[in-house]
Amino acid sequence: MARAETGRAGTGHSRRASRGGERRFLTPRKLLGTFFGLCLLGMGGLFVIYLMVPVPSANAQAEMQSNVYKYSDGTVLARTGEVNREIVGLDQIPKDVQHTFVAAENKTFYKDAGVDIKGTARGLFNTLSGKGKQGGSTITQQYVKNYYLNQDRTVTRKLKELVISLKVDQRKSKSEILAGYVNTSYYGRGAYGIQAAAQAYYGVDASKLNVAQGAYLAALLQAPNQYDWAQGGATGRKLATARWNYVLDNMVGQRWLDASTRSGLTFPVPREPKAAHGLEGQTGYLVEAADDELARQGVDKADIDAGGWTITLTIDRKRQERLEKAVDDQLESKLDRKNNKTDATVQAGATSVDPGTGRVVALYGGRSATEHWISNATRADYQPASTFKPIVLTSALENGSETQDGRAIGLGTVYDGTSERPVVGSDIPFAPQNEDGRDYGKIDVQRAMNDSVNSVFAQMVVDVGPAAVKRTALGLGMPDENFPATPAITLGTMNASTWDMAGVYATLDHHGRKVTPSILKSATHKDRTVDLPDPVGDQVIDRESADTVTRALQGVVDNGSGREADTTAYDAAGKTGTSENNKSAWFAGYTPELTTVVALFGESPKDGGGQVTLTGTANSGRANGGGFPARIWADYTRGALNGGSDATFDLDVPQPLPTAPVTPPTASSPPSSPSEQPSRSPSPESPADPPSVTPSRPPSPTPSESSGSSPSIEPPPDGGGEQPPEPGGSPSGEPGVGQGPLTGR
Repeated sequence: MARAETGRAGTGHSRRASRGGERRFLTPRKLLGTFFGLCLLGMGGLFVIYLMVPVPSANAQAEMQSNVYKYSDGTVLARTGEVNREIVGLDQIPKDVQHTFVAAENKTFYKDAGVDIKGTARGLFNTLSGKGKQGGSTITQQYVKNYYLNQDRTVTRKLKELVISLKVDQRKSKSEILAGYVNTSYYGRGAYGIQAAAQAYYGVDASKLNVAQGAYLAALLQAPNQYDWAQGGATGRKLATARWNYVLDNMVGQRWLDASTRSGLTFPVPREPKAAHGLEGQTGYLVEAADDELARQGVDKADIDAGGWTITLTIDRKRQERLEKAVDDQLESKLDRKNNKTDATVQAGATSVDPGTGRVVALYGGRSATEHWISNATRADYQPASTFKPIVLTSALENGSETQDGRAIGLGTVYDGTSERPVVGSDIPFAPQNEDGRDYGKIDVQRAMNDSVNSVFAQMVVDVGPAAVKRTALGLGMPDENFPATPAITLGTMNASTWDMAGVYATLDHHGRKVTPSILKSATHKDRTVDLPDPVGDQVIDRESADTVTRALQGVVDNGSGREADTTAYDAAGKTGTSENNKSAWFAGYTPELTTVVALFGESPKDGGGQVTLTGTANSGRANGGGFPARIWADYTRGALNGGSDATFDLDVPQPLPTAPVTPPTASSPPSSPSEQPSRSPSPESPADPPSVTPSRPPSPTPSESSGSSPSIEPPPDGGGEQPPEPGGSPSGEPGVGQGPLTGR
């Protein structure tokens, strides 16, 4: 018994001794010693790295190379890459302009040791965790990255940057570092260094910059292309302005700028960019489009401008020449830009795509990239107008939508075509006017598409649901720009470019498989090749839906507002569009082998390029999509197809239901229900009841025959929703007729 107790007591003593030993081992003194030991070990490691990493010579980017751009056949289109840089001393840069860069990037620059440990640590963490750009660099670190290293986003490069920055800060004065920074940084527009940037944005030498201009150039360094006033769009301008204000406010905080002087400063809008020498004509637009797409594939703009790239475009040299000639023959030769104020405002743009591959085979950006920098092919600040109506029909078919009284929507569905008839079933009132206020009475969808009847498609948007129509549009490739989901979208009131619309129509042409236009065939550098995605993607709408819309658009070209597109040499489908007050005019069309969108834009040469009417272009009265754009399209398409083509659309469409004659339109037709079911005929072959859709390549029927309506509703000479003008005249054949405000033809 005593031994047992002794054993237990011994065990307890042993445990207490063990716990006491642990307490003695984990004393605060020992923990502190361990911490300092680890710190010393880390410092020793950093010291070794410091000794091992030398300050290298200037990087290869300081000796920039040319980029070579080629047509699809391998012939050279252009060479770019002459270094746009002129080194200037800090004494040639006004003191307050110097301070703008410090205020923008590194307020402690004059006091710090050249590195930001916290920022660098944060950058390393972001790199390791895959969160993108490192951030947190001082001016010294950014100078080291620009001059000695490269733009790689790796831990190794970041550690080298840290060590070299410490050494550079010890060996060079702050003035030398700041001068190196402002002279090596990239400012956009191909400008490296403050002297080139001052010329590119304000047309002055760096020595003539004022503090407001300097603050903008300093702000640019955060995002040169996005903050470019001419290219960044509304969002970019907003961000640039906010950054500009941030810079100036920091200067006041550092007492480098008087508060009263600051309050009197206004944003210094930079001048329009100019193309570099050798990029005249369409070349500059093609190079810009290629660079933009390369940037979308993840290549830094600065890396592109650094040179060394061989970039092969998808542009077909012969088709490109055909497109340029078509614009010259059908438009430019008829304009008097010097003596006619309207003609001076006319801008043309076009994008042509192979629907089978998604490759852009021709592009027209304007008269010349050295005269008009903004590319009219890719600009998205105008409305596509009634070229949006086929998307409304596509959405109706794709969603199996019904009219307000429960009937499936198809080409034979009859709607009320009364002008300014309020839509039914919408919480948002909408009653659009048809062109010239024309009433169509009861009219089927095919005829409404032919004549671009606003009241019909406004009701159809409500029947489908504006949100559903928008989803279809975005799925087809339209950008989400100024695009509220309201009934008014039937008039194409959002923003889109010819490039965007070419993708949408190429998707319809490709039977509903998504086509994203691409101008890049290949892009290679000495140490990398860009992996380009296939421009043709998955099925985004059902083939039957896409092909039914194509059938409807054949009617537009054969018997409707697109007759100027001429179908004698090829099978074609298309849609006209004219925006409010004739500010833009469009023709979007396709053959089985080629999809092309042509547009005219009214752009004031004054007031920052505001939008103006095209009415009176070439003294032809009202400008609309069925006029100059359709004729350019036809001329180009004939040439691009070597005079024509026997290819026909392979359409998978349902058999049309026979329809009875619909009510002829009158000027005083009273509003009726949103849509009415046509009566059924017992015999589809009845001559009085032709089908509601046209067959492929019809033998030139009358306009009424294409829609399944009786001959009594053939449009009068003054036109309906959007009739093609007579050559050299207005839609009525008389210059100046019907030139009042219009909406969404």
